[in-house]
Amino acid sequence: MKIRLARRFNALFGVAGILLFLPFWSCAPKNSSGRDGKNGLRGTVSISGAFALYPLAVMWSEEFKAIYPDVRFNISAGGAGKGIADALSGMVDIGLVSRDVHEQEFDRGAYVVHVAKDAVVGTVSARNPNLDAILARGLTQEELQKIFVTGTVSRWNEVDPSFTAHDLHVYVRSDAAGAAETWAAFFGKSQEDLRGIGIFGDPGVVQAIQQNPLAIGFNNINYVYDLKTRKQVADIRVIPIDVDGDGTIGPDEAFYGSIDSLTDAVARGAYPAPPARNLSFLIKGKPEDVVVVEFIRFVLTKKSQSILLENGYIPLNDEQLEEEHAKLN
Repeated sequence: MKIRLARRFNALFGVAGILLFLPFWSCAPKNSSGRDGKNGLRGTVSISGAFALYPLAVMWSEEFKAIYPDVRFNISAGGAGKGIADALSGMVDIGLVSRDVHEQEFDRGAYVVHVAKDAVVGTVSARNPNLDAILARGLTQEELQKIFVTGTVSRWNEVDPSFTAHDLHVYVRSDAAGAAETWAAFFGKSQEDLRGIGIFGDPGVVQAIQQNPLAIGFNNINYVYDLKTRKQVADIRVIPIDVDGDGTIGPDEAFYGSIDSLTDAVARGAYPAPPARNLSFLIKGKPEDVVVVEFIRFVLTKKSQSILLENGYIPLNDEQLEEEHAKLN
């Protein structure tokens, strides 16, 4: 399962996200959903939204189809904002969400079921001239806020006098993204408050940072770590957060070397939330379509949750699973 999802990432995101707008299966008109006597379920489930949750949705849909071959899925990525808009307008059954849902979205009928957890991380080029110092000292929440929100620093040595005097190039998301909203929430702000050069999608931000030694940005963790090696991908590095503000990354803060140590830190609460976050399905109103309901129940099973850690996500614990199951009763 781990290797297959790694291959899925390479196949789908290797061309700067071009394929993210194409449905995973053909977009045929939706069939009437229900149960039949032969294969148990039949129908079509349409899904769109967050880049962070898209690979999981594809993986879960493949496993569900193996049980119910008469169920089809139309799945596309385009950001959490698109997923929410598509679900609330009735264009899709499920919106993939990687940020907190706003009150006005609940007012429009948003019904949210949490299905996993992950995190957003700050990122720089592996060729950044200050990389060794950044990894040793980390950056504090206040320093990151000066870079991404107030814009009061424009050179690296304005963050720390020991850094070089090179210009600092800030990359943010141009699309309505859960990663951007979650990163902004770390500073008590919203995506609109972030300053920088807008880049579309996680794959685009990764590529831009890899190509620019002076860049700084943020990404979902699954776009920064290789799921086969468990290490950070070539030419990009995670920025450690100096949580206690003592000017160094101590043993309790040094968990960025592999995706396994980082997800463990998220699960333990050692990595701050935000930018750790819930990943969720959003439906317009309490789900009633039998195929949609059964698919969500499948996602919330121990078997479906058990594969998350090896693929760079954090599963829900027993209490959380019980709470989410109750939303479907």
